[in-house]
Amino acid sequence: MPIIFLRRTDVNSVTNWNAPLVWEGTFDPVVIDAIYKRMDPRVAVVLFAVGKYTRFLKGFLDSAEKYFLVDFRVTYYIFTDNKGDVPPIELAKGRNISVFTVPSAKRWQEVVLGRMKWATISIDKQIRNEADYLYMMDIDSVFHNRVGAESFSQLSAVLHRGYMNNKRADFPYERRPESKAFIPADEGDYYYTAAIWCGYLEDMYKLVKHCYTQSEEDAKNNIEAVWQEESHLNRYLLYNKPTKVLSAEYLWSDYDPIPADVRVIRISQLIKNYEEVRPNGGH
Repeated sequence: MPIIFLRRTDVNSVTNWNAPLVWEGTFDPVVIDAIYKRMDPRVAVVLFAVGKYTRFLKGFLDSAEKYFLVDFRVTYYIFTDNKGDVPPIELAKGRNISVFTVPSAKRWQEVVLGRMKWATISIDKQIRNEADYLYMMDIDSVFHNRVGAESFSQLSAVLHRGYMNNKRADFPYERRPESKAFIPADEGDYYYTAAIWCGYLEDMYKLVKHCYTQSEEDAKNNIEAVWQEESHLNRYLLYNKPTKVLSAEYLWSDYDPIPADVRVIRISQLIKNYEEVRPNGGH
């Protein structure tokens, strides 16, 4: 069996439950891509572009075609309130775009929580018949370097760049016991971003549906988790450990300086004026 994962001494490359923690220099991209290409998996990428966020579609899709799972079969499932804003994109062989219409939103929090609802419904009705792996990704991002089969696993989570070196006490978990996303002060492994997560389709479906149903339960009790679906995602992953953790290389931010241990930026969130692009001015 060829060596797929390598070691680095300057970062942790394994979690305390023995799952790989993936950084540049801990895997052989040629070998791991070749192994999975023989399996020929179908990959779904779920994207929400509602309101003014449609402006980010072209940059995301053009860069994804250059760097994301090149030569794999990929379908981008775009959920939008304005199909006319979906730009024409030159797609490689085996790549497709499927567009779903969703309602507009008055609050950005409604978009965040709504994507769990519409993703759950669409996986049930269509996507589960068309994909083996599923990625949930934020549209206001751009690829800068390859993202390949090293991201595949039963359930992969990405370290939030803002908390990757923080202690548990600093993680912005939901601390109110009234919320279904509640995590006690003495528990927690990492803080994961909800801007990208991926895995086997059925495992992702369980997680997406969990975020949706738990958010609905919170709403019935007149509470909204502090970071919406990200709070519910972090609770789920605390008790259902991811089988792989991807470093913050897989989602950095154009706002932040790059530390020495982050050798490559694969995806980065764009600088934007939240007051202007969000329906309720970012509040």
